[in-house]
Amino acid sequence: MKHLVLLLLCTQVIRSSSNEVCPSGYSDEDGNSECLKPIRKEVYEGGEIIDITHRFTPNTPSGAPDGIGEYIRLLLSMKNGSDYNFSEFKLAVHTGTHVDAPGHMYDNYFDAGFDVDTLDLRVLNGPGLLIDVPRDKNLTAKVMKSLNIPRGIQRVIFRTSNTDRKLMWKKEFDLSYSGFMKDGAQWLVDNTDIKLVGIDYLSVAAFDDLVPAHLVFLKSREIILVEGLKLDNVQPGLYNVHCLPLRILGAEGSPIRCILIK
Repeated sequence: MKHLVLLLLCTQVIRSSSNEVCPSGYSDEDGNSECLKPIRKEVYEGGEIIDITHRFTPNTPSGAPDGIGEYIRLLLSMKNGSDYNFSEFKLAVHTGTHVDAPGHMYDNYFDAGFDVDTLDLRVLNGPGLLIDVPRDKNLTAKVMKSLNIPRGIQRVIFRTSNTDRKLMWKKEFDLSYSGFMKDGAQWLVDNTDIKLVGIDYLSVAAFDDLVPAHLVFLKSREIILVEGLKLDNVQPGLYNVHCLPLRILGAEGSPIRCILIK
C-alpha cells in the first residue's frame, strides 16, 4: 500500500513539473492540459512541397558582423495583463532569404520607384531549374557555359559550395562565399532567357565583384535576384518555383518566402 501511495505521489509530481513548463491555459480540444508543440516542416508529405526559406533567428546572417540579433519584440503581452500578444518586427530588408529590386544598385531606379512592389509575380512564380555548380569556384562565364542551361528556362537556382559550407547557418558574414563574377553574370544575360536568378548566400555576386555583377543583372529591370536560399538536401532538377516578397512600398529589398513544388 505504501508503495502504491508513493507511486501515485511521484506521478503527480512529474505531471506538475511537466505542466510548469507549459504555457498556462494551453489544452487540446478535449480540455486536457498538455504542452502544445508546433510542427515545423521543411518538406511536406510525399516531398511535393519543399520550403527553401531560412527561418529568422537571432543568428540569421546579414550584412552586419554578428547576425541580426533581436529582431522581434513583444510590445503587448497576455502574461502582463493584455488581452492579446502583439509583436513588433524590425529587420534589414536584405537579411536571410530575400529578394533584390532594381533600386538596390541603381539610384535612378530607386528614385523612380522600382521597389519590391513593382516586381513581376509572373517571374517569381513558375517552372524553374535547380542546378549544382562546380564547387569552390565563383560563377564565371566559363562555369556558366559549362552548365548548358537551355534556352526557354526563365528561372534558375544555383546551389554552390555555400550550401556545403553551411554559410547561411553562421551568423558572421563570410566574405569567402561563392557568387557571380561580372563576366558570369554577363554571359548569363547574353546567352540565356533567365529572368529569376536564385543563390544560396546573401549575395548573388561574389564579394570581389559585388557591385559590377549586381549591375549587370539589375540593369534591364527584368531579372529578379533571390538570395539566401536554403538548398540543403534538395535534389537538382525541375520544379515549380514560388517566391513571394512582402509588398513594401519604397523598399529596394524584402524578406521572401520561397518554396519548390515537385
